[in-house]
Amino acid sequence: MLGYIALELARMRRDVTFLVFGIVMPVTMYLLFTNAGLTPGDKEIAALYAMVGIAAYGGMGAAFNNGTGLAEDRAAGWLRRLRLTPLSPVAVVAGKTITGTVIVVPAIAAVLAAGVLVNGVRLDAGQWLAIVGLLWAGTVPFTLLGLGNGYLLTGQSAALVNFAASLLLAVGGGLWLPATLFPGWLRAISAWTPTANYADMSWRIAFGGTPTPGSVAILLGWTAVFGAYAAYAYRRAGRSARA
Repeated sequence: MLGYIALELARMRRDVTFLVFGIVMPVTMYLLFTNAGLTPGDKEIAALYAMVGIAAYGGMGAAFNNGTGLAEDRAAGWLRRLRLTPLSPVAVVAGKTITGTVIVVPAIAAVLAAGVLVNGVRLDAGQWLAIVGLLWAGTVPFTLLGLGNGYLLTGQSAALVNFAASLLLAVGGGLWLPATLFPGWLRAISAWTPTANYADMSWRIAFGGTPTPGSVAILLGWTAVFGAYAAYAYRRAGRSARA
């Protein structure tokens, strides 16, 4: 499986779409939000809050892009060729998931670097390590959701669905604007979204707190749901490939 993962990573490095939408766009958004008066409140607090939120959005977007690329590969017959290898369905899904968790790192790191270099964000070393770790590990459910869409949908459909899902989850999860600004009904929904709980763990660290067990439990629950969806989608795609 290691060879398969290395091959997938090499292919992603040559993906211009990933570089633009996974790294350049989140950094640009962060700088616009924090330096063009688009983020309310104290400038230092806004810079820190937006840094975590947009880094989470960048990581999530890179995770979804992994699934979009999969749909394009499937259309080209790549899935059929994988079926001829000794790799099991679980190993293939696991390999793509690991690939997704690796390619999110540049997107997250780029936004955090912009926070430090441009907006002067300062945190303790322990806080930085915790935030990076949580933002990285928390992308797993989005990687799985993107893979599920990639296995079930065509390349163009997967791209549209993953893009729409990333936007809805970003807005609904309060990654761009604080959920406290939402109407009551939307705040109630937001509290159960994977994005809100994903970012909340790092927001709490950034502002001197600790992640709540509730956020961890909700994110793990979504991970299980999306993992089951990805495994189902892979098996269904495999049946279609054999038909």
